[in-house]
Amino acid sequence: MEAGGGVGVGAGPNYNPRTVEEVFKDFKGRRAGLIKALTNDVEDFYRQCDPEKENLCLYGFPSEQWEVNLPAEEVPPELPEPALGINFARDGMQEKDWLSLVAVHSDAWLLSVAFYFGARFGFDKADRKRLFNMINEFPTIFEIVTGSVKKQSKEKSSVSNHSSNKSKSNSKGRDSQVKYSRIAQPKDDDEGLDDDEEDDDEHGDTLCGACGDNYAADEFWICCDICEKWFHGKCVKITPARAEHIKQYKCPSCSNKRARS
Repeated sequence: MEAGGGVGVGAGPNYNPRTVEEVFKDFKGRRAGLIKALTNDVEDFYRQCDPEKENLCLYGFPSEQWEVNLPAEEVPPELPEPALGINFARDGMQEKDWLSLVAVHSDAWLLSVAFYFGARFGFDKADRKRLFNMINEFPTIFEIVTGSVKKQSKEKSSVSNHSSNKSKSNSKGRDSQVKYSRIAQPKDDDEGLDDDEEDDDEHGDTLCGACGDNYAADEFWICCDICEKWFHGKCVKITPARAEHIKQYKCPSCSNKRARS
């Protein structure tokens, strides 16, 4: 997604979410795009934020896409604008600090757009409160990028998922145990309800490092051995079969950082 001109922050000239549900859907789409830019697509995002270019902004779209672009030319703009000039700070600080800074400003922009729609279409106190509560159920982009919202620890997952491996003492057995402790498999249909509830309780606070959604017992998850964040297999394109052959898993973000260094 190279930076280009003439693209606004909406989904079209007549795009105006008018209800709480529509504004929340707009928020989720833009948020997903921004998270993608700062995690799975971070290498491309980093490259596009060239300090030699003019003031650039990071936009998220309702379609869950993102774009690095020049700010809108209209004054005042059709919608609130994201932070201006994010590219200028890129080489003046540690990459993780720069990404965290962009994440904070992205969170602020998402809220400003959501409540701009709320003000424009006359949301009352109850609507505004409902919208905020819906938004507040999701972790912030900053929390996802910095890893401050973590799932249950690897050790706890290891005990619950692979207690049968604990007696293995040879090197191969230990490697296998570590690998499997970082993979959360879907539950079989014939397992009892109590087991499902116990698993949900244990992993209830777990959030995908790519999309930010909560853990579900019927989905395949994998943990990065570098940053220790967990991901839906589908978000990082890892299947259970492929995971069987991975000794040390690195998420897209960690892989990109290592490639640049």
